[in-house]
Amino acid sequence: MIKVVLAGVEKGSSEGLVRQAVRDAAEAATDFSWLSKGDSVFIKPALNSGNNYPATTSPVGIKSMVELLRDRGAGRIVLGDMSGIEHVKLRPDGFSGSTRSLMEKCGMSKVALEAGAELHFFEEFGWGAFYEDLPPGGSHWKKGLMLPIILREMDHIVLMPRCGRHTLAGSTLGLKAAVGYWRTDTRLEYHKDSETLYEKTAEGNAVDSLVTKQRLVVSVANKILTTFGPDRGYVVEPDTGLVIASQSVVAHDMVSLAWLAMGRLETPKWELVWFNDPDKSQFIVNMANRWIVSRLGNIIDAFQADTLIKNDVKTIWEDRTLNRAYQLFGGRPTIDIEAANDLISAEMKMRLTDMTTFGS
Repeated sequence: MIKVVLAGVEKGSSEGLVRQAVRDAAEAATDFSWLSKGDSVFIKPALNSGNNYPATTSPVGIKSMVELLRDRGAGRIVLGDMSGIEHVKLRPDGFSGSTRSLMEKCGMSKVALEAGAELHFFEEFGWGAFYEDLPPGGSHWKKGLMLPIILREMDHIVLMPRCGRHTLAGSTLGLKAAVGYWRTDTRLEYHKDSETLYEKTAEGNAVDSLVTKQRLVVSVANKILTTFGPDRGYVVEPDTGLVIASQSVVAHDMVSLAWLAMGRLETPKWELVWFNDPDKSQFIVNMANRWIVSRLGNIIDAFQADTLIKNDVKTIWEDRTLNRAYQLFGGRPTIDIEAANDLISAEMKMRLTDMTTFGS
């Protein structure tokens, strides 16, 4: 049994109530015995663009986590990422765009600094500020993954993704957030050899740096990006939203994907047509991926790229990224959903339990 904790957040709740829900979920998911006084912690958000939550991680969630880590005795706390190729490109000779400005735009920077964290943007340290970490045996990766050197300096990692749709990957949850660590050449292989993009997503989380240091995954999901993605789409705000927390990124993503599916049921039908929800179109998905390849590499790379076959998902059991993750992380887990506050109804808990119980 792997524990996934839910804290409820009523629609329209104040910032203080959301921060408390984050704290409640995190403290129920782990006893923080892994954190010794003075330890360093890297917080990895989802920051593909500078757009507001839920296109990116909730700033309120970031603030609450920094405060909680401080209260628990953490020393250096670093919030960092490198945004998507649509906005930022790191090259051997420099970079264009700015993750720093995007983090400022969406409001994360201000609250993180106020709470006592420092900021770190991978492209600002250059092409040489990365090291190679190898994926597991039997991986679909041809090369090692290039990760930012700061991960070697940090004692622990807390992952803070969001719950949303993604035109190419189907969804963008915890496992998908690992792309933000990767140097441009690793991202190029990921998108160019796109026949196995879903499997490589899972494998990118099985490198030693993440397996040995990632302690906690927390998503604020009182808003859900239910179409298009990752940077824009229709936003569902349920009457009772969730904060989802687990020490297992796989278990977290099983529940988060089920929550996304529930959000799509609340999405107006006219928002689910192909031009608002383009991953319904194989042609659009493939052309979008080739455009990304051209940005990461060049036009020749785009022509040479695999055809990206979209992963149709009706239940979480059809998700190729999760299915590969089960193989890498000890099998398909049995989820134990726990409520961290009294806003999680028995009906909600039962529904999510059914959706994350194989064969139910």
